[in-house]
Amino acid sequence: MIQIQRFTFNPFQENTYVLYDGQGNCIVVDPGCYEVHEKESLKSFIDQEGYTSIQLVNTHCHIDHIAGNSFVMGTYNIGLSIPKGELIVLNQAPNHGLMYGFVIEPSPAPTDFLIEGQYLKLGQEQLEIISCPGHSPDHMVFYHRQQQQLIGGDVLFQGSIGRTDLPGGDHQTLINNIKQKLWLLPDEVTVHPGHGPTTNIGFEKTNNPFLQ
Repeated sequence: MIQIQRFTFNPFQENTYVLYDGQGNCIVVDPGCYEVHEKESLKSFIDQEGYTSIQLVNTHCHIDHIAGNSFVMGTYNIGLSIPKGELIVLNQAPNHGLMYGFVIEPSPAPTDFLIEGQYLKLGQEQLEIISCPGHSPDHMVFYHRQQQQLIGGDVLFQGSIGRTDLPGGDHQTLINNIKQKLWLLPDEVTVHPGHGPTTNIGFEKTNNPFLQ
């Protein structure tokens, strides 16, 4: 069984997730930890749980989602998996951050690329990798079918969608991917977004003003 711990970090109020199975395995998704106390909070949780196998993945590589990449990789001596099409975004992130007065440590290069149709493995559990670009050029989401949980990044929010005015964004592409991929999931699926509270597919189908 997968359990999910959420942290909300940095001035962009980004949601960082730690997925864990109770068997010593965890996946850190989109570490946005920026301030020292945020890094300590994430590290304290990981260390107290005594994880022996730690993975690091990014749904996409905007600055608020990768601010803690270097910290997590250096602290635990682990690699990084990202969607391949996000590499240019990752490399440009420090310069992009300066536009917002957000100075981040450059992320180390990825050691692996996420591919749609493959799986993130967490012990005996698997999460499907689904491509949902539009907010960014190669955004991925992660779906645990058995528990109907979706780690959604900045694709779908409660009553909203990811912004598409950043480099590599495209509004119609995002709308199409939500309707053609996420709407195929059961209404009961819980969406854990990159910002804001959780929601579910059924609620957003009916109520999201961007998707009617």
